[in-house]
Amino acid sequence: MAGTTWAASTTRDPVASLSRGDAALIGDLERRTFDWFWQSADPETGLIPDRFPSKGGAASIASVGFGLTAYGIGTERGYVSRREATARTLRTLRFLASRPQNDGVDGASGYHGFYYHFLNARTGTRFAHWSELSSVDTALLMSGVLFAQSYFDRKNADEAEIRRLADMLYRRVDWPWMRAHGPWLDMGWTPSGHFIQSDWKGYNEGLIIYLQALGSPSHPLSASTWAAWTKTYDTQWGTFQGRTLLNFAPLFGHQYSESWVDFRGIQDDWGRTHHVDYFQNSRNAVYAQRAYAQANPSSWKDYGANIWGLTACDGPGDAQVAVDGRSRHFLAYSARGAGRDYVLDDGTIAPTAAGGSIAFAPEIVVPALQEMRRRYGDRIYNQYGFVDAFNPSFRRDGHYWADDQQLGIDQGPILLMTENWRSGLVWKIMKRNRYIRAGLQRAGFEGGWLQKPVPVSTVMANAETGERHD
Repeated sequence: MAGTTWAASTTRDPVASLSRGDAALIGDLERRTFDWFWQSADPETGLIPDRFPSKGGAASIASVGFGLTAYGIGTERGYVSRREATARTLRTLRFLASRPQNDGVDGASGYHGFYYHFLNARTGTRFAHWSELSSVDTALLMSGVLFAQSYFDRKNADEAEIRRLADMLYRRVDWPWMRAHGPWLDMGWTPSGHFIQSDWKGYNEGLIIYLQALGSPSHPLSASTWAAWTKTYDTQWGTFQGRTLLNFAPLFGHQYSESWVDFRGIQDDWGRTHHVDYFQNSRNAVYAQRAYAQANPSSWKDYGANIWGLTACDGPGDAQVAVDGRSRHFLAYSARGAGRDYVLDDGTIAPTAAGGSIAFAPEIVVPALQEMRRRYGDRIYNQYGFVDAFNPSFRRDGHYWADDQQLGIDQGPILLMTENWRSGLVWKIMKRNRYIRAGLQRAGFEGGWLQKPVPVSTVMANAETGERHD
């Protein structure tokens, strides 16, 4: 495969080898995307909205997970001081730890260590009765919590408290409880309807949930759970757009887990059998999506080599509209994607689909981001980077549809994967975390960096005392 595949593992920032224009765009995009997290967070609670700059909406616990990770990136890039990042992180973790957990319909943040998908940003309690106790969003939150635990490793009172709180929050999650039947985790629970009765099966973002559940020192799932999960992959393995891969149509399913975990060169039993690791698989998925856009079987406007990217995102709305004499059905927020498993495409492009894949395939992502910025300008690029989505085929009053908001779960992959490509920061920090390493090892991953001991200079600090230990 052509291109710079392993740039993130080098000590030299790959941006230095880009053209001046490309380097300027990547640097600017990373800073603006960081600013979204830093400026949108509630100043008192630290909770981060699901979408912004909308007013009065819910906080998303997944946004918080990405935000807790963003603060480390901002520190290393010099956007904020370590003291500022420490204070923001500590405020957020203290607030999360202080919120009530019970099975009540109202007035709780969660139950059994899990958190409701959406919280009131000021009170930290369930936002509305339609908000479920979410296993995946809790895992995304805990990814940020564990990043903070390993990143803030200095011997001072505030950073020691961050480590202690992070340990408590993660250990509190009762993973086995989130099983309605069989070995698989359920997607969620509500006080009124109880378990959603939809299990995490098949390859998707569930990867990060199972790794955390296996790595738990307090409420672990059986090691056999991983094999039970990967056995459900079968129908997704195959060829799409000339690439043989483990398919998941929306690119977010490839991005979320790999925003925190570096799967390059490590394999589980499934990967060894199929002669691929998850990073290589995601790279294939990105190329397949680009090839789909180039083929453009539904003849959507502007699709091509540098205008592509389908994932879960906002849309112009549920509407049937005539476009060039042809009736077209457009969608609101939907899990758009293109793969062997399914195709859902209404001409809506999500910049995060490409941007959040930059570490997988920078040689095709950077030109795509540059072309989107050049062609569509300020309608899709504002003070917080790219808007969530746009649709050149959907036009009203002479203008194509463009979103006016960004979503935390779409901003997060852009920021984290850009930094992973540039320095490997998030991946390096998570390699220190004993719980992530334990989850990978119990899942049967071997090889690469996982075989190497944690360097003495990067061992985790004791969660209670702040003293270092091996």
